[in-house]
Amino acid sequence: MNVKRATTRQKLLNVLKKDHELTIDGIMKYFTISEVAVRRHIHELENQGLIKKNTNKQKIGRPYYTYVLTKEGHRTFPNQYEKLPVELLKDLEDVQGQKAVESVLQRRMEREKAYFEMEMKSDNFDERVAEVARIQDEKGYMVEIKKTADGHYEMKNYNCPIANLASCYKKVCDNERIVFDEIFEKSEVIPHSCITDGDNFCKWTIKRPTKG
Repeated sequence: MNVKRATTRQKLLNVLKKDHELTIDGIMKYFTISEVAVRRHIHELENQGLIKKNTNKQKIGRPYYTYVLTKEGHRTFPNQYEKLPVELLKDLEDVQGQKAVESVLQRRMEREKAYFEMEMKSDNFDERVAEVARIQDEKGYMVEIKKTADGHYEMKNYNCPIANLASCYKKVCDNERIVFDEIFEKSEVIPHSCITDGDNFCKWTIKRPTKG
């Protein structure tokens, strides 16, 4: 059986996946190349956000450093995070029907709306747009907002963390529109493009409320 040899980069990730947290001495037990070369690879992985260095203080002597995988580092390993929610909903649909799926997605929408309401403290239109952008960006949507000459806002999402789910169940996108409509109840929210339709980004216009 011909097994493909792991690169130094992948071997470092594998070692930290298995042993969780190691000093440079602990890491070097797995390598025959020089410590300088290993440290160069570690530095590259740190810059890529895949591993991080922890400082460990001691009562006596200088602190020592250990290395662990970040969340992004763990995500480089095979997982079923993308497929599992879709598979579960399809199983639910097969067993209990379409209405059961719609009920689950409705609950998700209500939870999303409640989270926005909890996080958003301002009634000011501009501040609320900024808060929505921040919340969505923190969720991984890669948000960009632009204020138009008319005082409206264009919001683009360059990533959709739930694209796999939304592609199979368009209700997810419909529910997102409902949430935005309720968040900006005095405004008009207009969708223009959607990643699940094959577009490069999701684009929305959030119109400034009219006075009076």
